[in-house]
Amino acid sequence: MSIEIAPSILSADFSNLMHDIDKVKDSGIHMLHVDVMDGHFVPNITFGPKMVSDLHKATLLKLDCHLMIDNPDEFAPEFAKAGGDMIMVHLEASVHIYRVVQEIKKSGAKAGLVLNPGTPVDAAKEVLPLVDQVLIMTVNPGFGGQKFIPQMVDKVRELAKQRDSLGLKFDIEVDGGINDVTIKDCAAAGANIFVAGSYVFDAPDPQAQVTKLLKAVV
Repeated sequence: MSIEIAPSILSADFSNLMHDIDKVKDSGIHMLHVDVMDGHFVPNITFGPKMVSDLHKATLLKLDCHLMIDNPDEFAPEFAKAGGDMIMVHLEASVHIYRVVQEIKKSGAKAGLVLNPGTPVDAAKEVLPLVDQVLIMTVNPGFGGQKFIPQMVDKVRELAKQRDSLGLKFDIEVDGGINDVTIKDCAAAGANIFVAGSYVFDAPDPQAQVTKLLKAVV
């Protein structure tokens, strides 16, 4: 599995977003992480499909869209049609998660599954053969800048074991509290995609921060 850093634009300057994206686009990244929040599933509000559509037109970077929303059954295909390359939905947000994943793929995007810190890996077992990526939340979803939950390293390790035992090849992504220390533990456990927001965009030199993350695991 290739190692990827996915800077989260949640921590970027929304009033000058493309300027911040330009600061990291030449740092060896291939994707941006787009946190979509509706104020219901999580206590924060961010972007809709139009933001994804505009980003799709403005950058060649892949768009890794994390939907922290109610009713993903209805909205997930819209984010795929808007230009999202990977559309990830929370297992906890839909009683029809199997169908949501199928609809995302029908819309032309890759499909991912997200697990909150309190959701066990076993709860996702039936859906794992369908997905291209699984995101393990290493903080409670909703806000950037939170402290990494160490117990999630074991959860990543358990997911990697299930992937291998089932003969699957999905990527494992982690999101929350990722820095040049926590990234090492997650990588050793089996993760290969790392979302970093405040660690990257709150720094004076975001590109240097991405380089630090890559050097920590490559």
